[in-house]
Amino acid sequence: MLARTDQQTGVLRATRDLTPDIRLFEIEPAIFTPPPPGSHLDLTVRIEERPDTRSYSIVGACADGLYRIAVKLLPQSRGGSAYMWTLAPGARLSFTGPHDTFPLGTGRPDYLLVAGGIGITPIYTMATALARAGARMRLVYAARRAADLALVDELREALGERLTVITSETGGRVDLAAAIAGLAPDGELYVCGPIGMLEAAKHAWQASGRRPENLRFETFGCSGRFPTVPFTVAIPRLGKEIVVPANRTMLDALEAAGVAMISDCRKGECGLCALPILAVDGTVDHRDVFFSDAEKASNAKLCTCVSRVAGGRITIDTADRQE
Repeated sequence: MLARTDQQTGVLRATRDLTPDIRLFEIEPAIFTPPPPGSHLDLTVRIEERPDTRSYSIVGACADGLYRIAVKLLPQSRGGSAYMWTLAPGARLSFTGPHDTFPLGTGRPDYLLVAGGIGITPIYTMATALARAGARMRLVYAARRAADLALVDELREALGERLTVITSETGGRVDLAAAIAGLAPDGELYVCGPIGMLEAAKHAWQASGRRPENLRFETFGCSGRFPTVPFTVAIPRLGKEIVVPANRTMLDALEAAGVAMISDCRKGECGLCALPILAVDGTVDHRDVFFSDAEKASNAKLCTCVSRVAGGRITIDTADRQE
């Protein structure tokens, strides 16, 4: 992973449950830097007694000098969310940031924000910042159930009729084409949610004929089309066969086995960790937003940080040498 040079510490001051499986963490940093909307912290977590890094979006303006992040406890957690949920006030945390990799443009004629599930965390901050600025904007917020709608009361108060809430339990679906059609010609669309929502947004945006640079998105890099199950990775040139368990990424398993890797985002966005596929017995579950649909269909490469195989075995190559 590319090195960060702004490592610092903080103290967990308080926690609060926003939904049955989403918890808000208030962190007092040693050095506070005001975070722009869309920023995140890269926190050091411990998984099976080894350090690892997880990225969490900053929630709200943090005007009181406290960083707030929201962490969803995932049923098939790779360990990051489970670790975070063990922390109690007073715990010391190590992190870098804020990092602004999902920046909110200013002075646009119109904004459309779309959030799915825990994807509301950066979108909430954008929406409330735009509301304070008096910008023209709308937010579409989708979740499986009403009980999963974190921060919805705060959003209703801040946005009023500019907020549309959709839940699967009532048969609702996000009509992206209609939402985009109502956006001013030079307006921008910001999306954060599961991979299916991001791909649907990209297709709808392309079909609308709008400028590609006016679509901005972020993914949490853990959702796919198939259940998360163990699979085997073979690297013939290195003489290695590596089992990737359900609770670890392919990238993590390769690194643990001594395969030298290059990576950065670990969310399927940058493509640095992509490796060529030589053969596959099973179905490649491409969970990235880096490759195009055509590239995914060719099964020539996969992003090892998020993509998996739905059962079976995959044979890959890497130009890196064993460490």
